[in-house]
Amino acid sequence: MIKQILSKLPRKSQKSDSLDSAGFDSGNHTSNSGNGVQCTNIRNSIASRLSVVKRVSSAVFPASIMAGAEAVDPNLSFKDVSNPQKQNLFISKLNLCSEVSDFNDPDKATPKQDLKCQTLIELIDFVSSGSAKFNEPAVAAMCQMCAVNLFRVFPPKYRSNVSSGEAEDDEPMFDPAWSNLQLVYDLLLRFISYNSLNAKVAKKHVDHSFILRLLNLFESGDPRERDCLKTILHSIYEKFMVHRPFVRKAVSNIIYRFVFETERHNGIAELLEVFGSIISGFAMPLKEEHKMFLWRALIPLHKPKSVGVYHQQLTYCVVQFIDKDQKLSNSVIKGLLKYWPITNSQKELMFISELEEILEMTNMVEFQKIMVPVFRRIACCLKSSHYQVAERAHLLWNNEHILNLVTQNRHVIFPLIFPSLEKNSQNHWNQTVLNLTQNIRKMFSEMDEELLLACQRKLEEENSQSIEAAERRKLEWERLETTAAAFKPSATNIIPPVQPADLPVAC
Repeated sequence: MIKQILSKLPRKSQKSDSLDSAGFDSGNHTSNSGNGVQCTNIRNSIASRLSVVKRVSSAVFPASIMAGAEAVDPNLSFKDVSNPQKQNLFISKLNLCSEVSDFNDPDKATPKQDLKCQTLIELIDFVSSGSAKFNEPAVAAMCQMCAVNLFRVFPPKYRSNVSSGEAEDDEPMFDPAWSNLQLVYDLLLRFISYNSLNAKVAKKHVDHSFILRLLNLFESGDPRERDCLKTILHSIYEKFMVHRPFVRKAVSNIIYRFVFETERHNGIAELLEVFGSIISGFAMPLKEEHKMFLWRALIPLHKPKSVGVYHQQLTYCVVQFIDKDQKLSNSVIKGLLKYWPITNSQKELMFISELEEILEMTNMVEFQKIMVPVFRRIACCLKSSHYQVAERAHLLWNNEHILNLVTQNRHVIFPLIFPSLEKNSQNHWNQTVLNLTQNIRKMFSEMDEELLLACQRKLEEENSQSIEAAERRKLEWERLETTAAAFKPSATNIIPPVQPADLPVAC
């Protein structure tokens, strides 16, 4: 039995060496295109670069892994090689694509660029077929190819001194190399989502450094690239459970730097969109780490002027947290009130909408803890001179859940908002706001007429007291002015100023 096992070891080693070998391929899409001349020229150019790519392969993989590996002709297609050699051919094609091309001038497309695109398409088809199991050298070659093509430093962008709008993002910057980048992203996504991919092997190469550099790409000005990154990041988070804490920490650091330092980042909306689905999968009870992310990252994201760019995704994340634990609504509303805008009406409209969504998920116990500061702020919005803010605040009463909360706590809430309604009735300039104010007053009158009359009497008393206090101040100022005039020195009693000649001379 032992002899039979030992006799099989050399053959198994040879098979392993064969699987770990590297070579090159030009792709079957070029040969099937019908352009025989172009295919021949490309094959000749690739043959002249064969030794260069072999040196790249030996740099990617250790010598101990590459030793004894059988090279595969890169001009072959996957259907022309046996199953044991397909991974060698896969690595060869990845090495072939590990050369960065210049796509800044689309009119100067070279045969190398065409060959690279065709090879990437062939690699995508191979991974999509789902018939292979990738070993560690294949995973390493994939990560190396993606790092060479994707990871790059973006040029600095200088913002104009004149802002075009606090809630508007800059014009998107479309990368001229997107035709190549899109294929690389598609290949990476299909590779990570591959069902048979061994996560224990892949995590050695899709490591913290790889993830961090991938997150840095969210700074890209191309929305197409950020959309691809969003899907890939979600797949990595789903595939590699061991990396989940690091991903959350790294994204938190990006948000901290954006909120408290730069207020400049292109991918906040996409990152929040990913975290929206992540938060929905949090187990109950919530960990303290997740609550800290809400308090330290999500709530301060209401502070930047550009919150309009990502406010929809931010609201979704906050609502997901409250859906998990309604006790968080109290602290969330306090944070919202802390960063409430005073002079930015468009931002205030977004905050009112978010507040409505949060109140709709708040139970009675949590609502009673926060209702006084909330409706003090709503009272300010009701009498806002900006008609959209005032109109949006009045529409809160169309929400049945909020109306029910107000009804059961009307003895506290009515006195807070009645002065604003009364002020609108007297002098608000917008007719729509006036109509809404009358509707709410009518609703309150039907709900509790005695309370409404009591609020009106109290307001009249406060107004009369304010008038009396203003009159007393006026009389006091007149008395002070009269007293000051009585003690005003006459011209004969004024002491003449000392002239420089009268000053003693120092010895």
